[in-house]
Amino acid sequence: MAITRFTEQAPQFYDPFFNDDLFDWMTSNFFGTNITLPAVNIKQGPDAFTVEVAAPGYKKDDFKIKMEDDVLTIASEKEPKEELKEGERYTKREFNYGAFTRSFVLPDIVEGDHISASYEDGLLRITLPIKEEAKQKPARMIEIQ
Repeated sequence: MAITRFTEQAPQFYDPFFNDDLFDWMTSNFFGTNITLPAVNIKQGPDAFTVEVAAPGYKKDDFKIKMEDDVLTIASEKEPKEELKEGERYTKREFNYGAFTRSFVLPDIVEGDHISASYEDGLLRITLPIKEEAKQKPARMIEIQ
């Protein structure tokens, strides 16, 4: 079964993974607070999904990634550093390096035991391999007997 066809036939199966966080948290839920969520992109390739989390200013040790019951959770807790010199003060402050958590329900075609992650240049990349039996197979001719 081709993944693209299955996606077209049953988009609601993938909606939690592609469109929503586990509890439907969106950045707009935090309007007026000092909390920000990192932006996330999710790409689908022939062999894997890639989750990209924009998190500049972090280090790879600042992240905790957990997979449990088909839920991928990305969390970070970073203490903000005061970098003001004596006599300086903020007139506007939008940077926030506090804690955040993002959770995504994964489709059952993800090979959960082989998830990997890397962090470079402010971008956390999580690779979610697709199970071999769910990958798109090339077309084959069937002989008529």
